[in-house]
Amino acid sequence: QWLAIGAQVRKGERGTTVVLWKQAKPAANDDADDGDDDVRRRVFARAFTVFNVAQVDGYEPQVIEELPEIDRLTHVGEFIDALKIPIITGNYNAHYRIDIDTIFMPDYAAFTSPAAHAGTLIHEAAHATGAKHRLDRNFQERFKRDWLPIEEATAELTASFILADLGVAHHPRPDHAAYVASWLRLLKDDPRAIFTAASKAQQAADWMHAQQPRTEEMAA
Repeated sequence: QWLAIGAQVRKGERGTTVVLWKQAKPAANDDADDGDDDVRRRVFARAFTVFNVAQVDGYEPQVIEELPEIDRLTHVGEFIDALKIPIITGNYNAHYRIDIDTIFMPDYAAFTSPAAHAGTLIHEAAHATGAKHRLDRNFQERFKRDWLPIEEATAELTASFILADLGVAHHPRPDHAAYVASWLRLLKDDPRAIFTAASKAQQAADWMHAQQPRTEEMAA
């Protein structure tokens, strides 16, 4: 963790200089030729001195509350366990690696709510349904370079379907806007892409439900 120079720092301690480079917008009265973008570009640098928290007297780091284990949604965990998809926890972010068929997740305590954890886990499990030995989902041939946005749309729609089925309320996060932006670019080129994503998402959700133990099996 680092603090800006405005903090009260111990005498004799040296901080680290960080330089920010940023492109500036041309001024309205810029004399450069209007048609020459290269000439009109301006870049400026701004230096900041930062210090490690260990160098700052009287500073107490903000206490980050961890999500209590008692709040974990056990029925979601049981639903995911039935899919038999390998999961490794303790990672810095959530993602699915198709090359080793494994989901990587942060610790449960790192999430803001049980629903956020459930939504993220189901989203990654949705990606895993596309593996060759499951549903063998392949968007590359049709969508070429735009296959990733349609895959993300499929995973997010799958998560929304499953969360609704499991009775979990899931609120949109700020990073969902990035997903939506990529979908919009894709839809401009192929307006029917959303129907493909929805169809594949329903297929993924149906596969997940099909992996759940039947009532008679549970009774046995």
